[in-house]
Amino acid sequence: MADGNPRFTVDEALVAMGFGKFQLYVLAYAGMGWVAEAMEMMLLSFVGPAVQSLWNLSAREESLITSVVFAGMLIGAYSWGIVSDKHGRRKGFIITAVVTFIAGFLSAFSPNYMWLIILRCLVGLGLGGGPVLASWYLEFIPAPSRGTWMVVFSAFWTVGTIFEASLAWVVMPSLGWRWLLALSSVPSSLLLLFYRWTSESPRYLILQGRKAEALSILEKIARMNGTQLPPGVLSSELETELEDNKNLPTENTHLLKPGEIGEAVAVSKIVLKADKEPAFSLLALLSPTLIKRTLLLWIVFFGNAFAYYGVVLLTTELNNSHNRCYPTEKQLGNSNDVNYKDVFIASFAEFPGLLISAAMVDRLGRKVSMASMLFTCCIFLLPLLSHQSPFITTALLFGGRICISAAFTVVYIYAPEIYPTAVRTTGVGVASSVGRIGGILCPLVAVGLVHGCHQTIAVLLFEVVILVSGICVCLFPFETSGRDLTDSISASKEPPSASV
Repeated sequence: MADGNPRFTVDEALVAMGFGKFQLYVLAYAGMGWVAEAMEMMLLSFVGPAVQSLWNLSAREESLITSVVFAGMLIGAYSWGIVSDKHGRRKGFIITAVVTFIAGFLSAFSPNYMWLIILRCLVGLGLGGGPVLASWYLEFIPAPSRGTWMVVFSAFWTVGTIFEASLAWVVMPSLGWRWLLALSSVPSSLLLLFYRWTSESPRYLILQGRKAEALSILEKIARMNGTQLPPGVLSSELETELEDNKNLPTENTHLLKPGEIGEAVAVSKIVLKADKEPAFSLLALLSPTLIKRTLLLWIVFFGNAFAYYGVVLLTTELNNSHNRCYPTEKQLGNSNDVNYKDVFIASFAEFPGLLISAAMVDRLGRKVSMASMLFTCCIFLLPLLSHQSPFITTALLFGGRICISAAFTVVYIYAPEIYPTAVRTTGVGVASSVGRIGGILCPLVAVGLVHGCHQTIAVLLFEVVILVSGICVCLFPFETSGRDLTDSISASKEPPSASV
């Protein structure tokens, strides 16, 4: 560097210190938040039918209990992303934890349907902050092992779904839905309890010019991991760019024509200015540098959410014992008992999905992992274009859920990696919001069309959406496996350099 002192970036520091005790603490905290979100989502399968019989709700009123949660998440994912990018990751996820816990706990005391709708919408608003917690965790992980450890983080979602299904199986028959709502809010309260021991992301701090605070956190990581920071001075990408731009006319004069030198300097100044002005707005995601990856990511998130929640719903809808479309099928006994058992068993399909994504994500890369799982999911669903026996249907949907779970896991790893720190949580939050639209629409297909005896059309729609999502994955601009994260929008013009 110009001052003669060696410099290191946050990425280089994380690689030098490795994954150790500090990252395990961060994993445990972020994982608890993921468990909390999974439990609040899973309980929707049980609360709706319970209050429907209690308050004599119509089918539309019952479905609204689920829809308002997705609507709240749609707003929250975008809003908390902006808050996190502007005011810090810690402030972003603590606000969401407070909203989720208070609204989730109070919903257990809902005196009527309207209060339940309002409070569950607020729960969804808080749950929309899930991408903030995921991005916070991601920014502490060394690049070479980032994919594997993000898969481990995703495993907490599966743990949460299985735990909620188990809790419902035990609590609902004896204590009822109010106890289930109250107990399901406990993980969110643990986020509040241990909040004081969390650290702000050093990436966010250095981007805000708070280099001393960022260095202090990196030193804390080194002490806890029993390692040392690289020699030299902590620097940011913006400082490197400024240094390069300052030297541009003298270092590259022999490569540029006289008239091109001033143009190159002007362009570099515009790029640096762009990092400061639109970084916290939706316009930054649609800037020329980011628009391609943003639009593709929106389609992929929509497709994954649409397919994931659709497969979950199809598991019960296609084998419904009261299916009027195929009256000759043997009808089973007590549907309430089977319902808890089916949801519990189906949740285990996500474990093979996690193992597959863990095996592929760093070895084959994010793009190959996502695309192969999406295309394989299409193959599993293809026979369901026509009616199959209950056993074949369950087996095909089980395989489809394995694939879509693996793809969803990897897209949550890839999404934060393709955005710079300046807009990372905003970018992932908006993409997650688009995914929630898929979650809202999928019951119209998986439930509405199947009930209307249009199974072929329903499955065909899922096939088309999944296929388009797989094609969009192939069109992503670059692979992120093993690469450093970028901090500024201008640095995202080219794929970040690989870690050494």
